[in-house]
Amino acid sequence: MTDSDSRIRLGDIATARSGDKGNHANIGVVAFNKAGFEFLRTELTCEQVAMFFASLGPTRVERFELAGIGAMNFVLYNVLQGGASRSLRMDTQGKLLGTAILELQLPAHKTSSISD
Repeated sequence: MTDSDSRIRLGDIATARSGDKGNHANIGVVAFNKAGFEFLRTELTCEQVAMFFASLGPTRVERFELAGIGAMNFVLYNVLQGGASRSLRMDTQGKLLGTAILELQLPAHKTSSISD
């Protein structure tokens, strides 16, 4: 494997928490350090999150940065099949999405200080 092929698991450089807002889910991702946050700013895109959760059929994904705390919040629209009171899904409130996103693999170029 070359350096350009190496990957890093999101959970090695950040933690996450998720929940619902009606039919939409939000996922907060908090980097463990400043270098990790700067890395995530460029590598963790709305497009990647949408592809990772493609099976849920998000109609749109938005990212909001909270630079002061080294975090970002992703809103995934229309992924909860109507929301907690309407859905027959097991995870009606999207609580497991935060755990799931930690398995996302990102390009690992220049990652020496992001997981410290």
